[in-house]
Amino acid sequence: MYKELVISIILIILIVIGDMVTQNYTKKCVETLTSELESLKQNLILKETEQAKTKTEEINQKWEEMHNKLAYYIEHDELEKVETYFTACKSFTQTENYDLAISELEKTSFVLDHITDKYSFNIVNIFKILIQFTTGKSHLKRLMI
Repeated sequence: MYKELVISIILIILIVIGDMVTQNYTKKCVETLTSELESLKQNLILKETEQAKTKTEEINQKWEEMHNKLAYYIEHDELEKVETYFTACKSFTQTENYDLAISELEKTSFVLDHITDKYSFNIVNIFKILIQFTTGKSHLKRLMI
């Protein structure tokens, strides 16, 4: 009995530590991208074409680096939304349609913030998971059956 308790406690500690590490990395990535997107937004508002095009390429390169690591533990649907909106923003920037580019940029920022909120370790998210698990709407429950 004592052995099982120690193993259970160690597993819980490892899960919490793993969650903290992934949560910190996600938060760092989102903060970096959000600040870059704000800089791009200023370029778009001021209609600075060359700086905006350069900035979109820089952001795209950073996103590609971050995407590979984030894909290990974040749903691909969420990451695809970010890619889709940013690709549209990049396209509108290239065609110098700044109003639509800013709109897509705002959507990109919103989804990034949503990812941070969705995967944060807090009581509300724990209860959401428990409710999904007990009502049969969880992917984990289907895997366990």
